[in-house]
Amino acid sequence: MGLYLRQLLAGRDFATRDVYASRMANFIYLIGDDESRECMVVDPAWDVRGILDFIDREEMRLTGALVTHYHTDHIGGQMFGLSLPGVADLLSARPVKVHVNAAEAEGVAKVTGISRSDMVEHLAGDEIEVGSVKIKAIHTPGHTPGSQCFLAGSSLVSGDTLFTEGCGRVDLPGGSAEQMYHSLTQVLAKLPDETVLYPGHNYGAKPRSTMGEQKRENYFMRISSLDEWLRLMGRH
Repeated sequence: MGLYLRQLLAGRDFATRDVYASRMANFIYLIGDDESRECMVVDPAWDVRGILDFIDREEMRLTGALVTHYHTDHIGGQMFGLSLPGVADLLSARPVKVHVNAAEAEGVAKVTGISRSDMVEHLAGDEIEVGSVKIKAIHTPGHTPGSQCFLAGSSLVSGDTLFTEGCGRVDLPGGSAEQMYHSLTQVLAKLPDETVLYPGHNYGAKPRSTMGEQKRENYFMRISSLDEWLRLMGRH
């Protein structure tokens, strides 16, 4: 498998003149097939033109968009007082399908204005093909009801579920402390230690890690019980 994977940082690799994008430190990803030169973009927002220009410079062909969750800093649209370019602008420039978790489709439509017919709705464990590369959709609710991660080979793009030194918030609309605990300890913790973690934001000391490192070093991956977790999250 000729896996193609690129990690791009807002404010550095695209949206270079947007101070707020730099402060938010979103990562977007390109995942695809290095041989067929096809790719999909994960969470396109902030500077769609800049992202597409990068894809063109790489001589890749965009075949779809992958959505980890519906928050505006990841897919554009309007939410929390923000109005950002994102998937709607992407579809205007390149009419591709947007791959979302079924539980997130309504939120994506509401925030971005795109139609459900623009989306492919997935369930946990679905595989998305880009050339000969298979991308597994892993449902990890907690940050939002339909948050999902994408596993390609031994690389995991985790959105706002897991960061290199933390995890996503659970106090926003649709968040659930109980679901986040399950997603971290019963889903992501089961991945092999050598799995490379690619988070949704550049919040840690380094832009990527491994699941082995996170199991040993990330405090949020080492909580021993749900009761302890709920106390940490202020639910007890």
